[in-house]
Parts: sequence; structure tokens; C-alpha cells
Amino acid sequence: MSTENRRIYAIGDIHGCLGALTNRWADIHADLAARPHPSPLVIFLGDYTDRGPSSRDVLDQLITYRDQPDIETIFLFGNHDKQFLDYLQDPLVWVTDRYHWFHTPLGGAVTLASYGVANASPEDPAATHAEFVKRVPQPHIDFLKAAQLTHQLGKYLFVHAGIRPGIPLAEQDPNDLIWIRSPFLEDPGDHGHIVVHGHTVVEKVEHHGNRIAIDTGAVFGGTLSCLVLEAEDINLLQDGGLSQLR
Repeated sequence: MSTENRRIYAIGDIHGCLGALTNRWADIHADLAARPHPSPLVIFLGDYTDRGPSSRDVLDQLITYRDQPDIETIFLFGNHDKQFLDYLQDPLVWVTDRYHWFHTPLGGAVTLASYGVANASPEDPAATHAEFVKRVPQPHIDFLKAAQLTHQLGKYLFVHAGIRPGIPLAEQDPNDLIWIRSPFLEDPGDHGHIVVHGHTVVEKVEHHGNRIAIDTGAVFGGTLSCLVLEAEDINLLQDGGLSQLR
């Protein structure tokens, strides 16, 4: 079976959008009530914080979901999750040559604000470091550190950003798994599995045959998409209920 007798719910990038997260979780419970399954699995594709207003509350909520006994959960590691941990270790690390985590496109200052740490600035990132370290609960750090880079089940491979084409999974660069776009997005070849990923925002969920992109920009006014995979069925679970992915 392509999903090994599991029903998989895969959720895209949350980015501090608590309302969207709780809505999708309620949708999953409603779907399971209407269509019971003995072995559901929810996979979150990473990027839990940044940009959206409720990063701290999102992590609290995800930890609650993790600890519930009725649905198994798996949490993947995204580039924004790494930025969170990197800042805790060294406030002067820049994500790229152009951007510190606090620059607006990356949204780290909004994350600090959700913990009650105001005035985070890329001009002086060290100024807010000690307060952030003091305010971040250890369970949040442990949660992010425990996140997986990939999860493989049946014919599907789940990863935050994608994979580098032609490289065996065991030899993939962890940085690619959380950051890659090109050449992964342009590659039409068989990856050995259908890769389910977020990271790159698309207007609607896209099935390219060898990959399925499910980051539909919840933090930018889009939808927090939930892909439902069961045997050979590929569906979407949204506010209007279950629909076939086309």
C-alpha cells in the first residue's frame, strides 16, 4: 500500500498562525469522526514560527497535540526553526549575507514579540538576546531540537523544502532539506518517492507527479493546507471539507 495502511494528514508551513492551525486540527478531528481510521498520522512540515503574530502560542499548541494519545504526530524541521535555535546560540549570526533573522522578510522580530520581547532590531540583535533566552521555555527548545529532517512512509517522502536531485537520501545535505528551491523545483525526474514539501509558497496545492507542494502561504493571507493521503487517494482537507486534489 502506498501509505502502509495509514491515513496521513500533512500540514504546511504555519508561521505563527494559531487560528489557522487550530482550524486545521479541528478539521482533522471532524474528518476522523465522519470517516474513522484506526491509524491516522499527522505530519507537520516545519516553519512553525516567524512572520505571524502567535509563534509562542503555536509552539505551545503543537506540544499539546504531540502529547495527545489519540493521533500520532510527526514534526519536521524547517529553516525558520533553525533560525530560532541559531539565534538562541549566537545573536550575531546572519541567515544570509543580506538578512539577519530580525529583518522583516524573515520575521524573527515578530517571534520575539510573541514572547514579550520588544524592539528586536537587526541593527543591534544582541540587545534582545538575554531577554529572549530567559523567556523561551525549555520545552519549546526541546520540541524544535527533536524535529525530524525527513519522514518516509510508503511511496511518500516528507521534507520541509525538498531534496537535491540525484543524491541518495542518506547523503543529502541537511541544509538542502530545509532550504532548497532550485534545482529541486525544476526537476521533473523520479526521486524514488513522491516528495511532499512546503517552504516555497504556491497559490494552491500543486501535484507535479514527483512532488507535491503544500505551502499555500497561510501567513500571507492564504490557506494553511492539509493534504490527506490514504492508499492511492490524494485529497485536501479545508474549511469546506474533503475534496480531491486535481
